Amino acid sequence: MVVRTPSRSAPAGARRAFRLALALSAALPIAGCSMFSDKKDDVAPDEPADKLYNEGLSGLDGGDYAAANKKFAEVDRQHPYTDWGRKSILMTTYASYRSGKYEDAISSGNRYVQQHPTSPDAAYAQYLVAMSYYNQVPDVSRDQERTRKSVDAFEELIRRWPTSEYADTARRRVAVARDQLAGKEMQVGRFYLQRRDYTGAINRFRVVVSQYQKTRHVEEALHRLVEAYMALGIVDEAQTAAAILGHNYPDSEWYKASYALMTSNGLKPQENTGSWISRAFHGVIG
Repeated sequence: MVVRTPSRSAPAGARRAFRLALALSAALPIAGCSMFSDKKDDVAPDEPADKLYNEGLSGLDGGDYAAANKKFAEVDRQHPYTDWGRKSILMTTYASYRSGKYEDAISSGNRYVQQHPTSPDAAYAQYLVAMSYYNQVPDVSRDQERTRKSVDAFEELIRRWPTSEYADTARRRVAVARDQLAGKEMQVGRFYLQRRDYTGAINRFRVVVSQYQKTRHVEEALHRLVEAYMALGIVDEAQTAAAILGHNYPDSEWYKASYALMTSNGLKPQENTGSWISRAFHGVIG
């Protein structure tokens, strides 16, 4: 049986998956394989593992992910604790991911990592789990639980496999996802600010300043803190937020707005080093 290798124009993930699959096929004895029968749902009991596996590869190559998943699942069911069974879990993860069945991909990917943490392919399985969460990141107006889970999954990949070929991509995805999380906090904070719930607004902007200093939202968060603290009459915190903003982003339009608000009230930006804002930024920015 010959399985076509994806072209160079195919997604890197697809080429990687087929390299993994074909490498295993070459390393294990092949007993001969056939294409799918007319009744794709019919799987004979105790089919040879290599036959089932290669039929799964044919399904992947033809874009029939459901059929491929069925074959790989049978390998796992009929031949557990074998190299074929191990690889079939990974290929099930890949097929589920490509077909948009992200919950299935997360489940099988996590299973692979848990059962085979020292496998050379464990980093790829973790990457597919993280990408399955990442591809479900919703609009900033909605709940961001999937975004948080994508960050956790990518950071787990970076922590455990820092030199893998997926680590750099994971770092970039984390940056994008964290910016999304910061954007959500800003949206809610602005809502509270408009309703003059200044304490609620401060709590949201504080999350951005404390946890997401490297996102594009931090400048506005500092300015909004100036606004909220001034509204509450907590002048020293407002001055500190303005001073931190001016020190780190002197050319920012948000700093110009904060400076104008300060001077219109006869004040100037001035850092209080005992403020939580000053402590949050110490050693991070500036």
